[in-house]
Amino acid sequence: MERYPHVMRISRLTPWATGLAAASLLLLPASATAGQRTEAGPAAPSAPVEASTLSSASASASAVDTYYAAAEGKTGAALKTALHDIIKTQSKVTYDGVWNALKVTDQDPANPNNVILVYSGRSQSKSTNGGGVNDWNREHVWAKSHGDFGTATGPGTDLHHLRPEDVTVNSTRGNKDFDMGGSPVSEAQGSYTDADSFEPRNAVKGDVARMLLYMAVRYDGGDGFADLEMNDKVNNGSAPLFGRISLLKQWSQMDPPDAFEQRRNQVIYDTYQHNRNPFIDHPEWVASIW
Repeated sequence: MERYPHVMRISRLTPWATGLAAASLLLLPASATAGQRTEAGPAAPSAPVEASTLSSASASASAVDTYYAAAEGKTGAALKTALHDIIKTQSKVTYDGVWNALKVTDQDPANPNNVILVYSGRSQSKSTNGGGVNDWNREHVWAKSHGDFGTATGPGTDLHHLRPEDVTVNSTRGNKDFDMGGSPVSEAQGSYTDADSFEPRNAVKGDVARMLLYMAVRYDGGDGFADLEMNDKVNNGSAPLFGRISLLKQWSQMDPPDAFEQRRNQVIYDTYQHNRNPFIDHPEWVASIW
């Protein structure tokens, strides 16, 4: 079977903006254009930026810099170890608690009564969570069978890789690794699947990559769970491995963090776990480690 029938061609990879612009985006409210791609139009007159806004953005950037201070100047395995030591300090959510947390972290910026389903991209009522057809449930992006951690508090409940998804689509994805190609997924336009892999829609390819890479750094076998690692294969089964890393690195570059993903990272930090996904704050660290 041809595995790459619809690869998206990217002529230039645009890194996530840093400095003040990044800090300002981090502070965007849920009503910001989460995941939306807008076409350029005539330039509008620039609105004056209040000093208080700049001061708040600068303070936020400084706080994030301080959070990662121990990783500064490091690369490769040393960077991975430093990031692990930073993000392992966290609060934990129970599996039942995940339901209500996702209603906040994944709230539709255009409708506060809804959540956005990660693969489907569909806006759906927060109240329709459950196990029935067309309900949404808790998708483990790092499939819980890869390392056999189930729904135990820890990797099984870590909000940095748990997302709302349609029950049927979640079942279709199953525990497959991520790759390109396959047949279109019903109820998830732009997603594809075959016997051994799943390809998410373009708008969340980078999100998926960064969630998996977070898991590979956060869980190293030191807290009673398996040492989660990346490889470049599919069909990893119950091994504590996920692929394909070469493709996930490309996805992280071509789909940089947007306002929705940045806000989600901030909400998890502020309200629930009090740790961050470093690859949302510093996408360049993906290439530094892998």
